[in-house]
Amino acid sequence: MIDSFTGPALLRASAMAVFAVFAAGAILGAVRPAMAEARASHFKLGNGMEVVVIPDHRAPVVTHMVWYRVGAADEKPGKSGIAHFLEHLMFKGTEKIAPGDFSKIIARNGGEDNAFTGHDATAYFQRVAKDRLPLIMEMEADRMENLRLLEKDVLTERKVILEERRSRVDNSPSSILGEQMMAALYQSHPYGVPVIGWEHEIAELEQPDAIKFYQRYYAPNNAILVVAGDVTEAEVRKLAKKTYGKAKPRAERVRDARPREPKHAAPVRVTLEDPRAGSATIQRYYLSPAYSSAEPGEAEALELLMKVATSGTTSRLYKSLVVEKKKAADAGGWYGGSGLDSGRLGVYAVAAEGVAISEVEAAIDEVLADVRENGITQKELDRARMDAIASHIYGSDSQSSLARRYGWALASGRTVADVESWPERLRKVSVEDVKRVAQKHLIEKQSITGILLPVEKATKRSKKGNDEARKS
Repeated sequence: MIDSFTGPALLRASAMAVFAVFAAGAILGAVRPAMAEARASHFKLGNGMEVVVIPDHRAPVVTHMVWYRVGAADEKPGKSGIAHFLEHLMFKGTEKIAPGDFSKIIARNGGEDNAFTGHDATAYFQRVAKDRLPLIMEMEADRMENLRLLEKDVLTERKVILEERRSRVDNSPSSILGEQMMAALYQSHPYGVPVIGWEHEIAELEQPDAIKFYQRYYAPNNAILVVAGDVTEAEVRKLAKKTYGKAKPRAERVRDARPREPKHAAPVRVTLEDPRAGSATIQRYYLSPAYSSAEPGEAEALELLMKVATSGTTSRLYKSLVVEKKKAADAGGWYGGSGLDSGRLGVYAVAAEGVAISEVEAAIDEVLADVRENGITQKELDRARMDAIASHIYGSDSQSSLARRYGWALASGRTVADVESWPERLRKVSVEDVKRVAQKHLIEKQSITGILLPVEKATKRSKKGNDEARKS
């Protein structure tokens, strides 16, 4: 499975989200003191492994996650896809567990499991009954050190990865465009390399590549354990010492420094014509800082900027392009600020029937220019802030969401305190802050624009051309 902050989320307001906005107004006053308190406990084992415990005693279940501080952006040149490849191979077994039995054992114990890879982290997770937690921790600690990779299993899984790429990328025009946009946007930084890898490089990955990657990065001092659910810190600490505490740390420096992205001097455009595309679409990315790399308050202001300008059916972009001008069938945007080194602002629109994509782009430019030049209103800011905090509160109702929230933060250089102080930092954002980040980061030379155009298949065009030739 691949999961990355690079993908645009097509945001839509659901009934729950709408309810959250209004309900939050009634509950925020009561919740604010509790939110200022630490919900999660955080400690380290003797071998350097970080542990986060998030108690939730409503049901006797737990969500268990192990995060490794390594992702696609840490791969060596020419070895793209190895991080995601190894994620698959981690299910091949150890001396104690036969190949393919890891997930079967969890299923027999009433649980579920999966994994995902991003540019900055790789994570493995399980959801089980509380009394099965010792088993899960023992199994996960076992494959942290004792993974067995037989050559035949590696070659078989490589075929699976290649087929996954064909299915998820090569058969999807929008995915192809997104991949090309990322590659063109990042001139130096490895965020431009797709998490799944380039096809020709995946095809050359071999058993020694996977073993070398595993031996370097899969170590307790490069890992974060997050347990959310019906547990206490004392219980998890005891189990963690018994299982993960036996793993030996790596002596060497684990993650290499990455290339820095140079300043961009000109905007970039990418156009893809594909007969499989349904409607003409436009996407645009702007380079921006992430939460881990932004100046104090800057990422929070970007979050609220994009909520007002582009997120959902009440955003300026949707109301202008879809409701008022009827230039687009859909429009939206997002702020991707979870990266270790940098983030992105994104906007997109789907052209309405009979509307040229150039008209849609002009309409997008008009909305963004207005935000840059004139900023947003206090009413818009208050609504966006309320929506963001409400979503944060309701997201805390999910164990898996909580585990991901803390895991992503620590894997990308942030802290438990950063996670828990986020609502308070949002409250400090002013309309002046939003206008300042809009003028600083919504600038053309830091952007890439991607156009996807539907075209007739070549066979149809050739037949049409031959028919016209015969008529003449």
